[in-house]
Amino acid sequence: QVPLVESGGGSVQVGGSLKLSCVTSNTHYMNMCMAWFRQVPGKEREGVATVERNGASTYTESVKGRFTISKDNAKNTLYLQMDSLKSEDTAMYFCAANFLTSCSTRRAWGAFSYWGQGTQVTVSS
Repeated sequence: QVPLVESGGGSVQVGGSLKLSCVTSNTHYMNMCMAWFRQVPGKEREGVATVERNGASTYTESVKGRFTISKDNAKNTLYLQMDSLKSEDTAMYFCAANFLTSCSTRRAWGAFSYWGQGTQVTVSS
């Protein structure tokens, strides 16, 4: 059973918005450090945003002020609201989770044990 399932990706024009969702199989994951990563072919997976159990969040510099991470514990769902999208935001987006003492976008993707299958975001001009 895939623990995390993303949706909401698609094609949008520069300046547009998308909201990604990540549904978890049970509440257990919502108590972990949860994150959104993205990856383009030939590059390493990059941490985009994280949110701790208490709601504290971090963002990679390139998305600050444009992206918002949030979660709804009642729905076992993690979200990523993406506004003012740029062409360089084009990537496969993944949600991830794990119990971590430090929850931030500085954590490498290898620190996360639980992953979704990804959802593609394409931003075109």
